[in-house]
Amino acid sequence: MSKVMIHPATYENVRQAIDRVFELFPPVLKNRKILIKPNVLRASEAKEGVVTHPAVLRAVVEKVETMRPASIVVGDNPGLFGYGDNEDCFRKTGLMEAARGYYQNIGNDSVKLDFNPAFMPAVSVSKIAMEADFIISLPKFKTHGLTVITGAIKNSYGLLPGAQKAKLHKAAGNAERFHELLVDVFRLRVPDLFIVDAVVGMEGNGPASPDLREIGLILASDNAVAMDAVIATMMGCEPGRLRFLQKAKQAGLGDYDPGTIDVVGELKKIPGFKLPPLSGEANLSNEAMQQMIHARTLLRPQVDPDLCTSCETCIDVCAVSALSMSGDLPRVDADTCISCFCCQEMCPTKAITLK
Repeated sequence: MSKVMIHPATYENVRQAIDRVFELFPPVLKNRKILIKPNVLRASEAKEGVVTHPAVLRAVVEKVETMRPASIVVGDNPGLFGYGDNEDCFRKTGLMEAARGYYQNIGNDSVKLDFNPAFMPAVSVSKIAMEADFIISLPKFKTHGLTVITGAIKNSYGLLPGAQKAKLHKAAGNAERFHELLVDVFRLRVPDLFIVDAVVGMEGNGPASPDLREIGLILASDNAVAMDAVIATMMGCEPGRLRFLQKAKQAGLGDYDPGTIDVVGELKKIPGFKLPPLSGEANLSNEAMQQMIHARTLLRPQVDPDLCTSCETCIDVCAVSALSMSGDLPRVDADTCISCFCCQEMCPTKAITLK
């Protein structure tokens, strides 16, 4: 039976809830490499409710510090509007300061992993995530126009650097296949603990909706399926209707059946909570959205000859060997490139742009 904590909290007293998380789910972190991954969708202000609130991140970092890990890394790869802007997104949201000096650009280095060939034969995943001994995922309690909710499973999508996320969106083709794809990404490296910022949640057509909702809770679990089932229930959505939860259960990743979840706290449906229109189908049938996703899949790294020093760092970090020197400048093979943009992230002179 999986356990899910529901605990009252404000951003002022959130440390009390975080302490309770670590009592209920006591991890062994001493001398281990820890990755803390908030949800950093894009550059925004904390009050917009688009990203994990800095107060939650700070409380988790401070708690982990007391457990004497070998190392702590705080990082994420932003979504559609934040490709290549990892540091800017962390600064503007206040998460850079909340990271207490542990921020690293996890898009700087990646590893290539085999993937589901129905979507893409391989993906590039942040190397830090694959090398971490323990991953703490910090999702935001939000809706999503494509997946209905964005929680524990969806937060792992940010382990993929760059525009390959858009390429996978496009490869999915419809909402049901995208739900299934999410589980394939999640399985690449399942996080060990999930702590959800539900102090202020988001309703309506998220994940960047202006419709915020005061909820006043921190949620936590060591099982993503149970966690997302509780989130869906609170939002008024039957968990069994969500294809990504169906597939996750079929894959043996957990269960969304209420009888299999031990809820520590009070589980209540939020009255009048607004779910996305058409239960997640709207965005994939929206022509403007499709054009935007398509445009992002066409982005490729290009080199500014005035800034490039021919150091070949970009070539060294490319997980699929899509870059090679042509004279004094690196050139990209557009067909080989998987749009992870690690080359842009790592360029020491910022000579690579996306066009």
